[in-house]
Amino acid sequence: MVSIAARAVIPAKPGTELSTARVRKIAKTLAAPAISIALALAAWYAVSMLVLSEGRRFLLPPPHVVFTESLTDPKKLEVMGEALAVTARVALTGLLISAVLGVAIAVLMSQAKPIENVVYPYAVVLQAIPVLAVVPLIGLWLGYGFAARTTVCVLIAIHPIIAMTLFGIKSVDANLRELFTLGRAGRLRRLWSLQLPAALPSTLTGLRTAAGLSVTGAIIGDMFFAQGKPGIGTLLDTYRARLQSEDLIGALLLAALFGVLVFTVFTLIQKVSVGRWHDSAH
Repeated sequence: MVSIAARAVIPAKPGTELSTARVRKIAKTLAAPAISIALALAAWYAVSMLVLSEGRRFLLPPPHVVFTESLTDPKKLEVMGEALAVTARVALTGLLISAVLGVAIAVLMSQAKPIENVVYPYAVVLQAIPVLAVVPLIGLWLGYGFAARTTVCVLIAIHPIIAMTLFGIKSVDANLRELFTLGRAGRLRRLWSLQLPAALPSTLTGLRTAAGLSVTGAIIGDMFFAQGKPGIGTLLDTYRARLQSEDLIGALLLAALFGVLVFTVFTLIQKVSVGRWHDSAH
């Protein structure tokens, strides 16, 4: 009895409480995605096994068939992996160019209202025009290789970076602006020490959005520009034409996984870069 009472009085070790809280936090974070994936698989099975007849089941094979017939086949997986690597190189190159150009254009527009009035409508036009309508012109001008694919990525991904960076620069706190004015800070000092750091959360949000769009642009470029090594979009188009549904869905899942990975990486970059001083880090 004494030992039981003593154990009840003695508090748990701080490390135990911390580890338990951490496990609970991780479990809580993973619970929603796990439930979502389970529901998606259940809906997939329901459509494939209950809605589609056996003769039409090739249109949407059940998940286990896609896994066994496509994703676990070493030869098919090797082909998909090589194609995905090509698409990844195009997407990341396009995203890098979009980031540099987008931030530069936003900075220029923020420094002079006439520049903003002239340039911003073109940025809106790029966002409004369907990319598929511009793709044939890109092929005529740049050929049908790496440069054309990268250009499609830039056209799709650059607008969020321009818009969010410009928004961040314009949203600088008025009191901080007055402080820099009282300190007689020049235009470059104000830009480097105040405006760009204040715009960093918005810029990173734009980059996170542009990352997913760049992957989409790379896949579209693969489908239309077939010169050079085939990308994952080229395989998707080939599998569709041959009615290889298992391989089509498998390649689509790999492309989606890559898009989620890129989005997650930029989300982590945003949290690390911004730290705890901005609401977007939480």
